[in-house]
Amino acid sequence: MRFTQKTVSNLTLPTGRPYVIAWDDALPGFGVRINPSGKVWVVQYRANGKSRRETLGRVNVIALEAAREAARRVLARVQLGADPHAERAETEARRATTLEKVVLRYLQNAQGRLKPRSYEEVERHLTKHWANLWSLPVQNVGRALVASRLEEIARQNGPIAANRARASLSALYSFALGMGLADLNPVVGTLKLGEEVKRDHVLTDTELAIVWEACRQNDHGRIVQLLILAGQRREEVGGMSWPEIDLDAAIWVIPASRSKNGRFHEVPLSPEAVTTLRNVPRILGRDLVFGSGLGGYSGWSKAKSELDARASAMMPALRPWRLHDLRRTAATGMANLGVQPHIIEAVLNHLSGTRAGVAGIYNRATYFEEKRAALNLWSNYVQELVSKQSAQKLGS
Repeated sequence: MRFTQKTVSNLTLPTGRPYVIAWDDALPGFGVRINPSGKVWVVQYRANGKSRRETLGRVNVIALEAAREAARRVLARVQLGADPHAERAETEARRATTLEKVVLRYLQNAQGRLKPRSYEEVERHLTKHWANLWSLPVQNVGRALVASRLEEIARQNGPIAANRARASLSALYSFALGMGLADLNPVVGTLKLGEEVKRDHVLTDTELAIVWEACRQNDHGRIVQLLILAGQRREEVGGMSWPEIDLDAAIWVIPASRSKNGRFHEVPLSPEAVTTLRNVPRILGRDLVFGSGLGGYSGWSKAKSELDARASAMMPALRPWRLHDLRRTAATGMANLGVQPHIIEAVLNHLSGTRAGVAGIYNRATYFEEKRAALNLWSNYVQELVSKQSAQKLGS
């Protein structure tokens, strides 16, 4: 029959039939499927050797001429070699491939490939800073959306954090491109929102004393002072646990699972470091030294900003610095005090320089007593700086 609005309205489902399809004589392949629940427009064609039938919409929603025109477009595309059914299936699959699914797949792939510290940072950025985009299909995350989110991250966490989040997302999309999960990297063309500071900053003696003096007797203040005294990494100090520490023996053992290079590391504690740790209030049932909740210390950004404000009030000419600079400052300070390079590298748990390559493989000496002597020497020097600073403050 040739469809008219009236003939379509008069179509009914015969008793006992699950459905029937009536076809339009005016446009072969265009029809109406009558179901118990109502009528829908359909178009049927053959593509790639297979018969396909697509639903166009409900009869009571889409007018006859609009449905016929939609069917005509589908049939024309088939004549030109397209397969609308396959295209729809591909589109639905792409919609189902959300950013969340790609993130989880990427992290699983990266876990055995990246160093523990690098993996931790990438995981944090992808699961924290990009979590509000997780529900979107990975193909639908565009450059404008990424750029807008980077601005938000920069406002909330600082431009360097935005740069790190940007790098993590770009790496994710490189993986997605390689796996055929995305066609474009939306990070390409976005701007870095902060200038990276070269990691060569060493605090002067005065600056170091000012930073020490600006520390409060709280978790962050004690962590900063331990970073100065022990020369270890921020995450290692912030995540230290009481079972790792023997205060009577003045030693802190960082397990391989927590060190950046995956190697067990013994850190001798100077008397001042032991005193600092003895002053940390212990929480019943909690092994972690700093922070609260399930993890180690958090809230780095806010506490660092407050520390900077106090230090700058004491020394307006204080140069911008980062917590990692304290590790470099400790290494430089020990070198200036005459500590040998291989001992400094042992203190820092570095595998570069004199401890790298073949020499590092065959030289298994831990230099424990030498490390203790070096850290005690450095601790005494820091305390002298602080004492001089306090004396100058009292005299002014």
